[in-house]
Amino acid sequence: MKLIGILGGMSWTSSAEYYRVLNEEVARRMGGLHSARVLLHSVDFAEVAALQRAGHWAEAGTLLAEAARGLERAGAEALVLATNTMHKVAPQIEVAVSLPLLHIVDGTAEAIRTAGLSRVGLLATAFTMEQEFYTGRLRDRFGIQTLTPPPEDRAEVHRIIYDELCRNEIRDTSRATYRHVMADLVARGAQGIILGCTEITLLVGAADTAVPVFDTTRLHVQAAVDWALES
Repeated sequence: MKLIGILGGMSWTSSAEYYRVLNEEVARRMGGLHSARVLLHSVDFAEVAALQRAGHWAEAGTLLAEAARGLERAGAEALVLATNTMHKVAPQIEVAVSLPLLHIVDGTAEAIRTAGLSRVGLLATAFTMEQEFYTGRLRDRFGIQTLTPPPEDRAEVHRIIYDELCRNEIRDTSRATYRHVMADLVARGAQGIILGCTEITLLVGAADTAVPVFDTTRLHVQAAVDWALES
């Protein structure tokens, strides 16, 4: 089994979910007492979030690139960036190391294509919903079109992520909000819903909408385990 290096802490709640699902998936596939071989570098998310708000993406990329180099020196054989939003700086990380970075969009896109879908709704941080680094990769590499909520709903989806989910606060009122937003996306033609922030799976899932849900956390983990166990 190969050694996975995780760039985590963005936020700690989703990184804990990554670790849990990684080990469950390895145990499911290999049986017995098997667990994932993992190195984790967990950053201080307050520092990263401040750089996000200020638009200092290059500085955030430098911080994560240095963390990636540390994982490489420690023996990691591939990188998992355990956050959707910070894939904005994935190119900066990739040039800093000689390791493959298992991109979160790619496994999600493959699952969408396998399901035979081409038009999906996207729930994520405002950065991910509004900037091209994510929706552009889905469109240009995989031919997948995305629908995002209207501005007021985008702002509330974003607020719930940072003010609640990243702090491990799970509220029924926020679940109802997300259900409403997903229903609106489906009414506008979304054939499925991408949970495009790694914390969202803590709040909603397949039971909360009538269309297929693509949980980026779980799909990213599955791609990482595929890589770790390939001969």
